[in-house]
Amino acid sequence: MVQSVQRAARILRELSTSGPRLGVTELAARLGVSKPTIHALLRTLEAEGLVRQEKGTSKYLLGPALLRLGNSYLATQELRSRSAGQADVLAERTGEAVWVAVLDGDRHVLVVHHAFRHGSGAQILELGATIPWNTCALGKALVSFLPRQRQEELLLGELARLTGKSVTDPGVLAEQLEETRQTGYALEDQESVLGEAGIASPVFDHSGDPVGSIGVIGPVERLLSEENRHRHAVAVRDAATLLSRELGAGRGIAWRVTD
Repeated sequence: MVQSVQRAARILRELSTSGPRLGVTELAARLGVSKPTIHALLRTLEAEGLVRQEKGTSKYLLGPALLRLGNSYLATQELRSRSAGQADVLAERTGEAVWVAVLDGDRHVLVVHHAFRHGSGAQILELGATIPWNTCALGKALVSFLPRQRQEELLLGELARLTGKSVTDPGVLAEQLEETRQTGYALEDQESVLGEAGIASPVFDHSGDPVGSIGVIGPVERLLSEENRHRHAVAVRDAATLLSRELGAGRGIAWRVTD
């Protein structure tokens, strides 16, 4: 690997996860690199629009060029382009917001499409949001159908805790993944945000590999109520199956166990 590129990427990652504002000294300490080296990297990133320096504090933030890169990345996502129709139908069928996600790196899922809940009320677009895989139904649904070795790597890796209900016990998570393989959908009960829940199913491509997940997100008392839970789970699984078919997956491919 090219060391300078790796360090520049780590700077962007630190500003993304630990920022939004970090100074040269803070970044040097986090990366274990000298301040002159960090300063030179920041000036280069600033010239390319990838970071910007805040007036008054001299600290650095992410720059606008990253948004253009992010939009370009989303434009190349076949799952995102294919999911719009199914996501809208699912949102109308359930009355809840619908997210479509892909695995992002080692520990997170990335929301690549967001269909708003039908009806009134303020809603925030969550496109581009990243969530630890173990704290959301989208992540559990996707990881459940990855090859066993990859699942084990994720279970043995860092497991985030966002709320008091986040599951960080590898054994409990393994049981949840097995249940998801049997039912075809995963559940989340206030594990990312208190008061919110999720139901999600995996999406497969023509080769039978899981490439993402689709699910509904909403208030826990509404989403996981006795009246709605099973109905929403069936709707989510149906949407995932149809989306998988659009991506070329064969009949029944979604519910096989991968080795």
